[in-house]
Amino acid sequence: MSLLQQESPEETEIGLKGEAYTKGSSHIVIAAVIATVLVAGAMVAYVLLGEKPPPVTGELLQVWAHPRHVETSGIDANGFPMPKEIVDEVLIFAHVRLHNQSKGPLLMQDVLMNSKLGGSILSISAGTAGQYDQVFLAYPEIAEKHERALSPHVIIEPGQTVEGTVFWAARMSKQEWDARKDLSFTFQFQYQPSLTLAPHFAVTEQ
Repeated sequence: MSLLQQESPEETEIGLKGEAYTKGSSHIVIAAVIATVLVAGAMVAYVLLGEKPPPVTGELLQVWAHPRHVETSGIDANGFPMPKEIVDEVLIFAHVRLHNQSKGPLLMQDVLMNSKLGGSILSISAGTAGQYDQVFLAYPEIAEKHERALSPHVIIEPGQTVEGTVFWAARMSKQEWDARKDLSFTFQFQYQPSLTLAPHFAVTEQ
């Protein structure tokens, strides 16, 4: 066909249809891109708007321990011989501050001290506020460290901040305590997720 030859009506019609198809397909691509952007934006908005802050926040202010090694003399009160008893124990104390940022009261059910000893995980429940006070009567050498106790069963009202010391008594030697791999404290609440805090400072001994 020469450059001056005119296209037939049929060829012109086919060409116009091809252009229409091309334009239509480009419109489909643009619409698909817009739909993808809208869906992604909706998902991000859902996550941001639906994500709720944790009901409680907290921080560890101080953690210290008091290792004890007790070995009886092997003689009873009447002077008669008796088997010796050896008791290794470590008292752990954590001064903590908790804040209820939810709209309802929070009932704390327990506070666990978690430590990895060797190849096993040790989790111990906290002592009560009454037991905490008795510890300082039984061991006057640490009486100066006596502070306000935080009960492991305290109720924290909405917007309230509580602060105090929680304690644990672990049957282990000082060598085992010194060889621990890590240390954390888990605050368990009724019908709410737990809060786990780990000290990011040195744990002292008294």
